Amino acid sequence: MTKFTIFLILIVVVAFLLVIVIMVQNPKGGGLSSSFGGGGTQQLGGVKKTGDFLDKSTWFLATLLIALILLSNITIEGAGGVSDSKALDTEETTQQPVTPPATTDDSTDSGN
Repeated sequence: MTKFTIFLILIVVVAFLLVIVIMVQNPKGGGLSSSFGGGGTQQLGGVKKTGDFLDKSTWFLATLLIALILLSNITIEGAGGVSDSKALDTEETTQQPVTPPATTDDSTDSGN
């Protein structure tokens, strides 16, 4: 298993967790905390902190995802800047001369 494969698996896992955490949240501030009675003014059993946990975990997973993507770029084979492309090579820009097609001598005897 290469380093890139390991990074790819970690990226998929973190992206899946990020989707789960975002889907649990409610855009109006309710989400998981509102299902435990967080809609009122009284907070029971630390439910108010559930929203803070989901918010912090979203930022953490998003930052981790970006870091993993940037680090995986380092592990790609051939990312050292070595270019084997002939199209970008300016030192060998010689053109080969075009030769005309060969003609036959049969065209002069067409009259007889």
